[in-house]
This record gives sequence, C-alpha cells and structure tokens, in this order.
Amino acid sequence: MNQIKASNPLSNHEISTFASQMGMMLSAGITVDEALRLLETDSETAEGRNLIKGIYETLEDGNSLYTSMSESGLFPKYVLDMVNIGEQTGNLDNVFSSLSEYYEREESIAEGIKQAVTYPFIMIVMMLCVILVLMIKVLPIFEQVYEQLGTSMTGISASILNLGQSMGRYSAVFVVVFVLLIAAFFYFTKTEKGKLNLEKFASSFVLTRNLYDKIAAGHFASGLALAIGSGFTTEEAIEMVEQLITNEQYKNKIKKCREMMDDGVVFADAVVQSDIFSGSYGRMVSIGFKSGQLDRVMSKVATRYELEVDREIGHFVSILEPTLVAILSIVVGMILLSVMLPLMGIMSSIG
Repeated sequence: MNQIKASNPLSNHEISTFASQMGMMLSAGITVDEALRLLETDSETAEGRNLIKGIYETLEDGNSLYTSMSESGLFPKYVLDMVNIGEQTGNLDNVFSSLSEYYEREESIAEGIKQAVTYPFIMIVMMLCVILVLMIKVLPIFEQVYEQLGTSMTGISASILNLGQSMGRYSAVFVVVFVLLIAAFFYFTKTEKGKLNLEKFASSFVLTRNLYDKIAAGHFASGLALAIGSGFTTEEAIEMVEQLITNEQYKNKIKKCREMMDDGVVFADAVVQSDIFSGSYGRMVSIGFKSGQLDRVMSKVATRYELEVDREIGHFVSILEPTLVAILSIVVGMILLSVMLPLMGIMSSIG
C-alpha cells in the first residue's frame, strides 16, 4: 500500500487507498490474511509495512480484523464500526469498497476547500508585497527626483511616502506579522485542530455558512448510505454518522431529527422537518424510504451535494481571482499616478 504513515492517524487518501485495495482483493476471493500479506509486500514505505504487519500479526493471534485494526490506533471509529458490521454480515468486500468511495469523496471536498483558501491567501500576500515595495523602495527614488527639480511631493503621493517611510522604520514588526500569517496559514490547513477551528468559524460566518451546510449534508448523506447499505437500521446509522459531523449547527439538526424519531415521526418526515434535507432532496429521501432504496438514494444525494460544493468553490475562486487582480491594479495605479502626473506637469513646464 502506498503512502501510509503509521506514526499519525491515517488521512482520507490513505484510508481510501487501503479500503480500495482490500475491497478489490476480497471481491476477487482472496482471504483477509492473504490480502494483508499482499498489501505488506506491495507497500513502498517502512511505515506502511509496519502498519499492515501489525494488523496481520494481531489477526494471526485469533483476533478479528476489527480488533486488529482497532489496536493500530490509526483508523477512525467510523471505519472500525463499518468493518465490524461487515465481518458480522459477511459483507466485508462491499463495506471496504463503500468506505473507499466515501473517503475519496471526503478527500475531494477537503482538497477543494484547501485550494479555495490557499489561492486568495497567496494573492493577498503578493499584493501586500508589491504595495510595500512601491511604498518603501520606489517612492523614495521619486522623492529624490522631485528634490533635484527643486520641489517636493504633495497630496496623496506625500502621504503614501510618509506611510512607507514609517513602515520602513518598523520593518521588523512587519516581518513578524508576515511570519505569523504564514504560521496561521499552515495551522489552519495542515493541523487537525486548525482545520476544525477553521470549519467552526466558516460554518457560522454569513458568507460561507451555506457552503459548509452543504458539505455537512453531503457527509451525512454519504455516511448514511454506507451505514444503511452495510446492514444498520436507520436509527443506528444516524447515531453513527452523527459522530462524523463536525459542523455544530448541522449536528443540532441531526439531534432534533433523532428526537423527532424517538417521538414517533418517521425518518423521511423527520429529516425534512428538522431541515436536514429540503426541497428536491427531501422528496428524494421520502421516495427512497418508502421504496426501501434509502441507501441508494442517499448515495445519489451525497453525489449531488458534492457537485454543488465543487461548483460553489469554483464560482468563488472565479470571482475572487479577477477581483484581487483588479484591486491590485487599482492600488498600484493610484500610487504611480499620484507620483507621475505631478512629475509630468513639472517636466512639461520646464520644457
């Protein structure tokens, strides 16, 4: 197995890779222990080999695959619960295949959000660098030109020059601020705690709340499809999937849904009344529930939400790119024009 790091909890990509390979081999009739031996041999890293070897050795001691994977301490509870039910129902190959699709979808969404955050951050940093260079390095050169012509800068250009000189005197402070911004960027994009804090903020921020509601709805639908398809009842599936949701506002909706179901409201009505799904999605869930095809319908709902999230992220980036470029162009243009126009007037009067 490729790119497994046994020293840290497995990423979405690593779980998807592991589940995909296990699913393919089990579907081909290969036993669990043989599949693990093949994965160990195929692993390109020492960490990956150690992880698979540890699972295999625990399995050889007479333990279940669920227990063997649990003792590694690297798999999420959701994966372990799915593997446990797969072993009990004899449906382990389908469970692994479904887990692969689920975590592949999670990875795709996570990458889309990462790109949406990374691009504007880089653009803003570039804008600040260009403006600072103009203010601290370029404008003093024009000031010297003005002095040689027997005049001085006035108006906006003088104000910008004074600001640039002040910033130059406190350059160490700006370096520290820049380093802190870089550190914050890596904290929010590379660490689990940072990602959770970013999601907590974005899920309540007015401009991103709708996007994160759709992400949470996609997670819920995808997890529910996998759990119900693996043999869980609707109530059990909701209880399991609720643990996957980190969006607090959406978790409150799920809690409300469970309370309504405890009071006798059927699932199809509870998810609509609790605002988990609405509109066409609510009708799809109702039809799937009544026809006994709820897992398939939930899978389709999850796919549609993923497409909507991709479109919204793409739309956001497509608007942000020209906006940032326009702002940079206007600011740079204003700085240069505030210097060049008076200078051109002086030169023409001399001529």
